[in-house]
Amino acid sequence: MNTHKSAALPLALAYAALIVYASLYPFTDWRDQGIAPWAYLAASWPKYWTGFDFGINVAGYMPLGFLSALAILRTQPGGGLSAVLRATLIGAAISLAMETLQTYLPSRIPSNVDLGLNILGAFAGAAIAAALEHWGAVARWSRARSNWFVDDARGALVLLALWPAALMFPAAVTFGLGQVFERLEEGVAEWLVDTPFIDWMPMREFELEPLVPGVEMLCVMLGALVPCLLVFLVTRSAARRALLLPMTIAVGAAASALSAALSYGPEHAWAWLSLPVQVGIASALVVGALLLAAPRRLCAALLVLALVVHLSLLNQAPESAYFAQTLATWEQGRFIRFHGLGQWLGWLWPFATLGYVLVALSRRSPRS
Repeated sequence: MNTHKSAALPLALAYAALIVYASLYPFTDWRDQGIAPWAYLAASWPKYWTGFDFGINVAGYMPLGFLSALAILRTQPGGGLSAVLRATLIGAAISLAMETLQTYLPSRIPSNVDLGLNILGAFAGAAIAAALEHWGAVARWSRARSNWFVDDARGALVLLALWPAALMFPAAVTFGLGQVFERLEEGVAEWLVDTPFIDWMPMREFELEPLVPGVEMLCVMLGALVPCLLVFLVTRSAARRALLLPMTIAVGAAASALSAALSYGPEHAWAWLSLPVQVGIASALVVGALLLAAPRRLCAALLVLALVVHLSLLNQAPESAYFAQTLATWEQGRFIRFHGLGQWLGWLWPFATLGYVLVALSRRSPRS
């Protein structure tokens, strides 16, 4: 009997948080505009619309419906119709709440068409999950997961699923998540300005310098190795680790390329793949290969060490010279809703991973 917990529920909750963020960004200028919050429900068909707008509203809620239905099916196997209805209602409730709250945001326009398309997306995602369950795909995945991963792998799998999303906002160093020191220092200084406590701030006597190629290579290697070690921590055998090692790094490279393409244009998709980055990725593959048979306890210890060294080196470097350009790009058009969320995810992912490993070690030592 499988004793592992499904990752569908935490992923559904994380995706719901993404929807809330994207729907209510920029979270400013809340005010009553003299319009009933439900008035949009009786509005006429919009005068201007595009296929992209329709498609994004459907596609945006499909993962929510899919993950919600999977989470329900994990607790009530065989209840396909019930799971579809409940997941669709969850999507409808969230969409209704978001569209209603947008009435109080002058920068957003609530729409009954968006509401209908969101519900359609949630239904479609839930229907796909129910169909997969009916065809036995969910049961096969559960068996495959039991064969590939340890029972308590849910937290690691959620973190691994979020890793490519965390890489979407461009970083100063490839795979360089968690670069918060400079921004944190500036933020604290802004909070303390015009207060006596500003004198308590330690004054940095030097400017942060860009990383030399050798240190950049080391940062790239550690940044690529961290998710690989996280995979090793929850994978049952060396043979399966050998398959997942290149797949993990390939996913990270694809996410970095997509990020560069969205930020600077498709022609710059691989501009980040400099010589230090290539050497760093190759080194991560070599080190990962050497650790394929390492015990889980050793993988956990090396993961903590890699995270600490990576964060220490990374936070001694300034933000990318192209940060202002990137910021302007992401804060315009279709990226505006995800700019802040992408940054926060990139900042917090390594710290969440560090916390996960430390908590796991405090509960019990991972078995070999």
